[in-house]
Amino acid sequence: MAFEHYLHTDGKRLRCGFTTGSCAALAAQAATHLLLTGEAPARASIVTPKGIRVEADVVEPHLVEGASGEDGGADATDENAEAPTADKGAAREGCAICAVRKDAGDDIDVTDGVLVYARVSRSDKPGVHIEGGTGVGRITLPGLEQPVGAAAINSGPRAMIEKEALHAASALGYDGGLDVLISIPAGVELGAKTFNPQLGIEGGISVLGTSGIVEPKSLKALSDSIEVEIRQHAALGHRRLVVVPGNYGQAFAESIPLLSGIPHVSCANFIGNTLDFCAQYDFEEVLLIGHIGKMVKVAGGIMDTHSRMADCRTEIFCAHAAQLGASQETCRQLMAAATTDACLGILEQAGLLHETMSAIGDAIAQKLERRVAGAYRIETIVFSNVRGELYRSNGVEELLERWGAALSKGCA
Repeated sequence: MAFEHYLHTDGKRLRCGFTTGSCAALAAQAATHLLLTGEAPARASIVTPKGIRVEADVVEPHLVEGASGEDGGADATDENAEAPTADKGAAREGCAICAVRKDAGDDIDVTDGVLVYARVSRSDKPGVHIEGGTGVGRITLPGLEQPVGAAAINSGPRAMIEKEALHAASALGYDGGLDVLISIPAGVELGAKTFNPQLGIEGGISVLGTSGIVEPKSLKALSDSIEVEIRQHAALGHRRLVVVPGNYGQAFAESIPLLSGIPHVSCANFIGNTLDFCAQYDFEEVLLIGHIGKMVKVAGGIMDTHSRMADCRTEIFCAHAAQLGASQETCRQLMAAATTDACLGILEQAGLLHETMSAIGDAIAQKLERRVAGAYRIETIVFSNVRGELYRSNGVEELLERWGAALSKGCA
């Protein structure tokens, strides 16, 4: 049965899907149940971080007695292999393997239809220990969310996997430790077709998803939805606005108490369009808060920050650092860096982090001012998930103080 959750966009009814992270959590839940009872459920069900329930068929369940192979993939689920017998009781040794098929809905996704496996076994250590197997990429360069050497399973999916394994174990009266191995055999081939190799993720795909849900949207529909949201805020009388590109920016904005009463709009990659909408609907003051990974592109005048439009992040870092006296070796390292956080680390080692971020931040502020063209006041804060705040434009402090004072008087 297909996942039945829909969005309406561009006059079309589009079916949502669920992420590889949701698949891994579903599979881990089912495998934990199989491990502790000797029987696999026909379907698994979770509530995603977005609050939407996802159910999926459990496929290729196996109980493996004693030692097992590395992965819950092709080796451990060979159709020609004799499935071990279960005595309708808990598997006291060995492991349990279950898979869930990825459903991307109407989104264009190379991982649609792949099987995501979870192999679960008991552990002498308390808690849930999560690793990646065949087809799950491995981090080889610094600057990504997970450390070098770790499986490319982001923190959101890790939390989902842990939650579902613990929930299943607790429901069955087991309070010991669990080892969970996530594998995606098809990911070995698919990983080479993604940006993972350029990012320093080798051997497979990444297990991603902050909300657990894949929402298909056309680019025009997404831009239109941003305009509608801004128009609605304007209609309610708001003249101050916080703009964030996505979840990271939203989380950072929420850490600033003075912004709690100001409306927030997520602009995705459409920074330029969003600024234009703010002018169109007569906003007076806008604070743009963004991760350095997107905002560094703005320093180069790029107002649609999607990678298919332009990706000159390392070049911009290199150009500003070179102007400040960076050595050829530092410039070479910057150009070869996989991520902006890696660039920040290189600049720190060269003693140029503060000066370079100040120069890049000033360039961002200048490009924003040029785009706004005096229609309203625009300020910006740039941050990194690893290093926190990196830059704030000259007027941010005064803006926050005035917004805070207005909020204390009940004026948004």
